[in-house]
Amino acid sequence: MSEEVLVEVRGGVLEVTINRPAQRNAMTKAAAQAIAAAMDRLDAEAELRCAILTGAGGTFCAGMDLKGFLRGELPVDERGGFGGITTWTPNKPVIAAVDGYALAGGMELAFACDLIVAHEDAKFGIPEVKRGLVAAGGGAVQLPRMLPRPLAMELALTGDPMGAVRAHELGMVNRVTKGPAIEGARNLAETIVANGPLAIMATKGIVRDSWLWPVEDINTHQNPYVAHIFTSEDAKEGAQAFAEKRKPEWKGR
Repeated sequence: MSEEVLVEVRGGVLEVTINRPAQRNAMTKAAAQAIAAAMDRLDAEAELRCAILTGAGGTFCAGMDLKGFLRGELPVDERGGFGGITTWTPNKPVIAAVDGYALAGGMELAFACDLIVAHEDAKFGIPEVKRGLVAAGGGAVQLPRMLPRPLAMELALTGDPMGAVRAHELGMVNRVTKGPAIEGARNLAETIVANGPLAIMATKGIVRDSWLWPVEDINTHQNPYVAHIFTSEDAKEGAQAFAEKRKPEWKGR
């Protein structure tokens, strides 16, 4: 694992920290590959139920490392794209904990996560046009899917940032914190990991993928995600725990 990315496990949650604070966590190829490797670990280890992606030193990610770009380096992973997860997602949930700036590829990285917790002073934006570039890591595509088209167009064409409070009002951010975003993300992760692990993965897959499904084929597409859930040991344990008024003991099978 690159020293540009730190990884720690806390209570079933994999915390992944971009560790280039002097460069405002600008993304390098090594960091992107390290994040992708961490997400592979998330999926591979049964005791891990969720991940938090954050940045060291009070900034989430200021986008692509432009010095590296000038040397011919692109901060992408072959499968996962920019930052290791913008073109691929693990089966388990990933929460972005955003302090400071999530700009350019940094905002695209946050949007690639499943949920976003942000400090109230955090800023989101895709300023690529200010540098003669295009937000090709998902920003120009995702914004009009999340916002009314005129507002998405304004953010994309001006390159101006949006504050976390406004982003929360518009539904782009799940929770806003007054303290460090990581604390809010840990609280959210704790709620998630208390639930059935098989159900969490199936539900994430359906929520992320179903917008592509024709209405008439929803059940056909959904069945592969849920067919094994209702016959699983976890499903029986969940019902039994409810009847006995106790916390379930999940097996992940």
